[in-house]
Amino acid sequence: MSRNDLILKDVSFTYPNGYVAVEHINMHIRAGENVAIIGQNGAGKTTTVKLMNGLFKPTEGNVLVGEKNTKEFTTAQISRIVGYVFQNPDDQIFHSTVESEVAYGPKALKIPESEVKERVEQALKITGMDAFRKENPFNLPLSTRKFVTIAAVIAMNTDILIFDEPTAGQDVEGNKRLSNILQVLHEQGKTVIIISHDMEFVIDHFEHLIVMAKKQVQKIGSPQEIFWDYKTLDQAMLKQPYVSRVCKALGIEGNVVTMDQAVEKIMGRYRNAEK
Repeated sequence: MSRNDLILKDVSFTYPNGYVAVEHINMHIRAGENVAIIGQNGAGKTTTVKLMNGLFKPTEGNVLVGEKNTKEFTTAQISRIVGYVFQNPDDQIFHSTVESEVAYGPKALKIPESEVKERVEQALKITGMDAFRKENPFNLPLSTRKFVTIAAVIAMNTDILIFDEPTAGQDVEGNKRLSNILQVLHEQGKTVIIISHDMEFVIDHFEHLIVMAKKQVQKIGSPQEIFWDYKTLDQAMLKQPYVSRVCKALGIEGNVVTMDQAVEKIMGRYRNAEK
């Protein structure tokens, strides 16, 4: 096992009020993988990722970050390995400038000032937030504030990064910026885990999907395996991507999930018809 593999072994979590949020979750996310967790609201996705970074401790089972069992370490200790970007950036921001917000985490680690500056500059550049460094984050639109929190987590230089609904409220340009960020993190060998309801974004950027429904993992697989498994889609109340539905209506085989795949299949049919 790599030192930063992430493993959930038969994990359940019950809130203090008695509400059971997840039951008997099992998953193994390997170092460097890009993984999307999908499913309807109430499936247990956010609870699951909060278990991954130590915000929650499992009621049953174990969460292993490398060789560290989260039950045996503080949230602060686990957060040095697993960074978490909240769905609502206002839950995470508490400094008066973008630059000071991004610098806070590295400073808390007591690393040399020169390295803090280097990390901040890199994080601001990757996220496109360098032009806003002196701005008060709360003067920025919500969609832009999300990039402040992403930059803050990137500056922590964790091996694993979790993004909770980063595409929510983003326009086309915001999604392009997110795409660029994911590409950079992938090139750096980071493990990236995302929760998202944007299936097109998921398909374009993630090779490994975890489908959750009814507080449990229903299936783990590739986009092709997930989005042509009608039973799993029904269980999780998910729809096929539009391009998949069009190909199904046209009788095109091959578990198509992207526009490029659809074009290739349609052109192949056209070429065969000409022969």
